[in-house]
Parts: sequence; C-alpha cells; structure tokens
Amino acid sequence: MGKFKDNYPKILFALYFIIWIWAAIEPKYRSVWIDENIFPVVFMILLVVSYRWFKFSNLSYSLLFVFMVLHAIGGHYSYAEMPLFDLLKDNYDLSRNHYDRVVHFLFGVLFFAPVYEILVRVFRVPKGWRGLFITFLVISAFKSLFEVIEYSYVWVRADPLTVTNYLGEQGDAWDSQKDVSLGVLGAGISWIIVSLRSVFKRKVLK
Repeated sequence: MGKFKDNYPKILFALYFIIWIWAAIEPKYRSVWIDENIFPVVFMILLVVSYRWFKFSNLSYSLLFVFMVLHAIGGHYSYAEMPLFDLLKDNYDLSRNHYDRVVHFLFGVLFFAPVYEILVRVFRVPKGWRGLFITFLVISAFKSLFEVIEYSYVWVRADPLTVTNYLGEQGDAWDSQKDVSLGVLGAGISWIIVSLRSVFKRKVLK
C-alpha cells in the first residue's frame, strides 16, 4: 500500500500520457489540437521537472489528472463539438454544446486544492480562511487572465478555424465572461466544501 501511494503520481502520469497519445492520433482539427496543447505540455513539463523538489498531495494529483483528461478530450474533438454534449444538445434542444462550460466550471473546482497547497507550502500563506480566500482570488485572477491571453492568441492567429473551434464562442458574445464566472463559481464551491469539511472535523471529529 505504501509503495502504491508513493508511486501514485507516476501511475497517473502514465495513464494521462496514454490518453494524451490517443487524443493526439487523428484529432478532429489538427491545428486546434496543437493550440489546445500548448499550455498542457508546458504544465506537465513543470510538474515533472519540479517533482523532485515539490510534490502535491495524492488528492491534488487526482484532481489535476481529472482536469487534464477532460482537457485532452476537448482538444481531440474540440470543445465546441464534443460528441456526448452534441448528443445532449440535440436530444434536449440546447442552444449550444456545453462541454466547454462544464470544463471551465470544473477548473475552479479541481484546481482549488492544488493552488492552496502551493500557496501554503511555497509562499507560506497562512492556513485557514486567509489561505482559502487568497486561493479563491488567485484562481479568479488566473481565470480572467487566461481569457485575455486566449483572446489575444486568437487575434494574432486570425484563423477562422481557431476562432470557431479553439475559442469556442458558438455565437455567444458573452462567452468569455460566462467562462470566467463559471470558473469563479467552481472555486467558490470548493472553498465552501473545504471550509465545511474543516469545521466538521474540528467540531465533530475532535
């Protein structure tokens, strides 16, 4: 059991690499796949290089794994044309494919614990409500910054395919604002869950 726990991050990395290879084979739009994988590749390199000096908890590695798999699927099919959500769109007469909305929301949910760990262990942010509040602010700021970077990248590329399938607006002029709001909402929900869990452990399990 101890060996499994120690090797857990490596096992997740191997599983993710297999999924990433699958996603790289004949994606729906090769140029979109390349665009979508710039940040993930950089992020994974940082995780591998820093592993010797900084290790997340296995919970955080699990959360990061889930998000990276969801992103790999989005890169393979494009966020605007993920088949399962196309099926939901057709069956329930939805206005758009909502896969990107779900992933933006889950970004806030899934990155909360890893960001909190970095802030507490690397930047010595106080634990408790201050650390949780700063984590919420960091995720909110990063979500907003990413949308600006994403729009700037699309503007530089000036490629209709990139605008349609990488940016994924699907005709919604307020797409970026909604994406940010969902990410912030996800972070807020994680903040509440972590806070309630802490209160429960302190008052009930003491």
